[in-house]
This record gives sequence, structure tokens and C-alpha cells, in this order.
Amino acid sequence: MFSPEESNGVVAALTAGMVVALPTDTVYGVGALVAIPSAVRQLFTLKRRPETVALPVLVADIADVRRLAMSLSEREIRMMEALWPGPLTMVISTSNALASIVGGVDEVGFRIPNSPALRELLRRTGPVAMTSANEHGEAPCNTAEQVAAVFAGRQELRGVWNRGERRGEVSTVLRVTDDGVEILREGALSRETVLSVL
Repeated sequence: MFSPEESNGVVAALTAGMVVALPTDTVYGVGALVAIPSAVRQLFTLKRRPETVALPVLVADIADVRRLAMSLSEREIRMMEALWPGPLTMVISTSNALASIVGGVDEVGFRIPNSPALRELLRRTGPVAMTSANEHGEAPCNTAEQVAAVFAGRQELRGVWNRGERRGEVSTVLRVTDDGVEILREGALSRETVLSVL
């Protein structure tokens, strides 16, 4: 268990190719560096998640998305600027090489969390493939202690960054289309809030 002040240890673990549980602005998640595909594979194993169910990627800022995306439309940029950081995951076209690392084909779900501590960590590590801390299909964990209990004895998880209880809803997942917005999962941001941006 990493204490709230041990961000250096968390960075070291992630950059060494380990899977670590991290507190987001919504719930606890488990993550691995996108730059280390073997670590991302461990993340799928830990979650018992089918590798055909793509993992979202957390980034520090919009500049990260610009570097990783194939291209961004004016609508996508407007959505990002209005609703990030926050509980919004946007599915965006990327290279097949990047998408395949996280279980996708030609697109990746990106999110900028509304957590200054986590965004600072992401600035130091680079993009992290991350999903809620739970076994696939189960309820997400709200505390570090719950994460430790769910994954007790699992060698894939190398640590939990304990920064207190999280009580947010899961993020809303969407894809911006030529005609508007396709809501793939309703979450903390309502459909009305999303549509009002466009």
C-alpha cells in the first residue's frame, strides 16, 4: 500500500512495468503504462477481462490526446475543452498499433481525470491504460482497502495508492459523430449535459 505522499513510489512501480491501483475522481482504478504492452496484458489478466473489451486510457491533458489521435474534429475538441477534466471518456480514432495494446482496433477511449494529484502523476509517467478496480463485471471499489481485499493474493497487482475514499459515479463514455454524439455508456455526465456542448 502506497501512502498519499508516496507518489514517487507509484511512478517507479508504473515505469517498471507493474500494475498499480490508483484513485481517480470517480472510483479506484487499476492501471498500467500504455508504453509497456506487457504490463497492459497483466492488467487484462488481473481483471479477468476479455482482451476484446478495450481498456480506456487516462492522460494528463489535451496535448496528450492530440499526440495520440489520428485527427481531431472541431466537435471533439469542443467537447474536450468543455467537459475535461472530468468523468467523461471520449472514444477517438488512433493508430491500430496503439489501439491494439489496449484491446481495440482503430480507436481508444481517452479521459482526463478531475484529480490534480492523478494528473500530476500522469505528467510524470505518460498515458496509463486504466479501468475500474474490480474483477470484470463486478462493482468498482471505492476505497484502497476494498481494492486490496478484492485482489488479495493476486501477483499482478503490485500496489495500491491510498488517497482515501472515492464516491463518484463511473464516467460517461461517448463517441462524437458527424451527426452528433453516440452515448456508449451513461455515467456521471448526463446526456443533456453532453448534448448542450454541441
